Amino acid sequence: MAAASWYHGDISRVVAEELLARAGRDGSFLVRDSESVAGAYALCLLFQRHVHTYRILPDDEGLLSVQTIQGIQAQCFHTLPDLISAYQHPNNGLVTPLLYPVHRAQKVPDEDSDGEDGRGSGHATVGTWPSAPMASRTHIPQQLHQKLQEQVHSSPASDFMGFMAEYLNHHVQLDLETLQLGHPQLGHLSTALATACRALHSEIDFTLVGLETLGRVFDPPMSPHSPAREQGLLTSDPDLELLLHKTSTVNHLLSSLEKKVLKSLQEMVSRHNLVLPSVVAAPPPSAKPLAVQSFEVKAGKSQRVVLVVDVESGTVAITKKGSRSPEEVIPQDKILQLIKYQSVQSKVRLVCARESQKSLSKDFIFPSARKREAFCQLLQLMKIQHSNLDEPELISVYVGTWNMGSTPPPRSLASWLTSRGLGHTQDETTACIPHDIYVIGTQENSLGDREWVEFLRASLKTLMAIDYRVVALQCLWSIKIVVLVKPEHERRISHVHTSSVKTGIANTLGNKGAVGVSFLFNGTSFGFINCHLASGSEKTHRRNQNYSDILHSLVLGDKRLGGFDLTLRFTHLFWFGDLNYRLDMDVEDILAHLTKKEFQALLAVDQLNLEREKNKVFLRFSEGDISFPPTYRYERGSRDTYVWQKFKPTGVRINVPSWCDRILWKSHPETHMVCNSYGCTDNIVTSDHSPVFATFEVGVTSQFVPKEAPGTGPEALACIEWESIEVILKTTSRSKCYIEFHSYCLEEMQRSGENTFQNCDIPGFLKLGWSSKHLPVLNPILPDLEYLGDQHLLLSIKGVESCESYGECCIAMRSMIGSTAQQFETFLFHRGEETGSMRGWMRVRVPTDRCSTRERLYEWISFEEEEDAEPVTDPPKCPKPPLRSRPRSLPEAAADYTNPAYFIFEGVP
Repeated sequence: MAAASWYHGDISRVVAEELLARAGRDGSFLVRDSESVAGAYALCLLFQRHVHTYRILPDDEGLLSVQTIQGIQAQCFHTLPDLISAYQHPNNGLVTPLLYPVHRAQKVPDEDSDGEDGRGSGHATVGTWPSAPMASRTHIPQQLHQKLQEQVHSSPASDFMGFMAEYLNHHVQLDLETLQLGHPQLGHLSTALATACRALHSEIDFTLVGLETLGRVFDPPMSPHSPAREQGLLTSDPDLELLLHKTSTVNHLLSSLEKKVLKSLQEMVSRHNLVLPSVVAAPPPSAKPLAVQSFEVKAGKSQRVVLVVDVESGTVAITKKGSRSPEEVIPQDKILQLIKYQSVQSKVRLVCARESQKSLSKDFIFPSARKREAFCQLLQLMKIQHSNLDEPELISVYVGTWNMGSTPPPRSLASWLTSRGLGHTQDETTACIPHDIYVIGTQENSLGDREWVEFLRASLKTLMAIDYRVVALQCLWSIKIVVLVKPEHERRISHVHTSSVKTGIANTLGNKGAVGVSFLFNGTSFGFINCHLASGSEKTHRRNQNYSDILHSLVLGDKRLGGFDLTLRFTHLFWFGDLNYRLDMDVEDILAHLTKKEFQALLAVDQLNLEREKNKVFLRFSEGDISFPPTYRYERGSRDTYVWQKFKPTGVRINVPSWCDRILWKSHPETHMVCNSYGCTDNIVTSDHSPVFATFEVGVTSQFVPKEAPGTGPEALACIEWESIEVILKTTSRSKCYIEFHSYCLEEMQRSGENTFQNCDIPGFLKLGWSSKHLPVLNPILPDLEYLGDQHLLLSIKGVESCESYGECCIAMRSMIGSTAQQFETFLFHRGEETGSMRGWMRVRVPTDRCSTRERLYEWISFEEEEDAEPVTDPPKCPKPPLRSRPRSLPEAAADYTNPAYFIFEGVP
């Protein structure tokens, strides 16, 4: 029995409200899965332009009842359709009877239109097991249904599982009915297995021929051979008994072949008196010391000098051009500040300490911005190496993504792993400085999991002379993510989680989908997601849906934050892969722009940029400037030609050159994150995609240890106080709400009282307010200023009746510290969508004896807009980021964005 049409499964609250708004009639309703309670449902009902949400909860016996109806005795029902039928009558406690069901749209299974991965196409329609009402399960015991559902979604991904999904959806019921009639044969299962295993025949035939050929090489000289047996194995009859016979033959050959080869080789050694050479293990390479680097720069108006950076000794020498001896040698501890000019990208100011109290500033102009960045990176590395800190405050992260095109990689990946090629690339003086963390994402990777990991480790060992440790490996078919870390950081990694999501045909096949890894680096949380989204120029909406499915289904990070938007659970989240977004332009025009290297004209029609501009995907994410050519679709074997025609049995397919392969990131507010490179290689040509890389300088926090041990004196507490909070939600509900407060600095989650103010006069918006009396005073577990400055608060707005989230946000505590209240304003997100805004006043009080702090290693580098600006003497305070981030390749808006709902409610036109 099919699921009832009013049941919409796992749609979001926002989508449910949109569907009801389109229906428009009082009494329109639908049922969706509950977001707050597993196995429960949410009944959404439209009345007087507002959506009312009721929870439907199962009891211990599996009976269903509607909750939170005041003064009405709960009625229990065996099935969801029975419950819905009962509430179609009046006087049952709902605001109106259930009159008009809102039907769900019928989804057509999506195919891989480009045929990029052959495993994802060519199937019959594949079904899934959605979470369906009880009425659709009456012919299958509930426990059996649940077990089958878990098997379909948790078994190793393969095409086979697609056929099994079809059987479980449409034919298992017929086999059960046959059994009930007393017939023990499962005819439909046999047919499904024979169809699913048909491709195995040819594979096993080739395997058998190869094994027998290899076996005959080691047979005794006069071993008989039966060609009739070999011929018999090459039949294509799809009979299951024949397949079982072939499988048994393969099993026998594999088990006997090793013994046969071993015996043959032993006889050969004995017969010819051969002595096998002993293998001497090569000593592990020692870490490569950093070479002394020189930069020829201009000092003052015309003077030419050479800056010599010696990271190992911790000095910068200034030598006049042509002179043999340095004019001045500056130790690293005397360098107080490095100021990068934004108006002149190649200029830098060095602020140094002198014996007198006044500091000395020196300006230098480098030949290029890339040389300046290399100089700054070397000085940053020098500071790190010569600091006396027990734990790092700054690490470097490498992220790479490559669609390998189902072909083995070349022998060397040096250009990819050292960020060399096209775009914003590393200078040769810093390209071989090893990163602390390497995260490699691949798609259409035909190598075995262990083989690929060892290949990457060996490549890095050759390049960097470091034996990187494996933090995690997660795979979904040919989509893989590998996280490697320096040996000295291995102990700093904890709470490692991995997850994967299938988004292929009917979300049951893993030819498309995502893999993810999350972990803590000391006190900083990281998330990494590698994905392969739907292909085809016309599949923009499908790619957006893939993104939404991944965002909702990927299980990463702290379980206590499971109700929060995935993009808010981590200090730093990186999302990369073959996103498959294309260029909306005729191929001839694209090629003309590429010939002239007019990338900006193409980026203006890039589907990913356009969808981000519409707030459809990757809200508040950042991306580096794209200054490299499109990475797809090249002729394999060269990077000179784009192959934009693809010949298929159905006709010619046009694949316009596009930036399919991307790397984006999102960080908590007021954290340190700098993208130092973003580009692609130009010499790895085995695939029709070019590998893409990006490197980042990331600020991290330690597992903080207070300077004063607890119990040494009267413990003064820090406190977080709220004066008021105002929330505007994009919703047609008028539910009362409360706020949940989460943070690593709190012992447990805290919650507010119900909102004290409510206004829903503007259609589509709900304005809520809380006064200080209804907001909790929060007491962090540690009162130290240095500790609190690194912390963040995660807030979730939840409905009192449904307990479901209307939106979540993140607030940095650093700029809120002080004796006077500070104003904050931020957006609310839920399941990847912007759902409203929050603003208010708060302060973080810190005991006076815990107010000491220090400059961070990454704070001594700052930026100046104007060339004649005075050097900054105090540690720069993190500026508040703008509320909305736009694609960096798009022009900035003329003014800062403010939620238009505020203007509506405040009467501003």
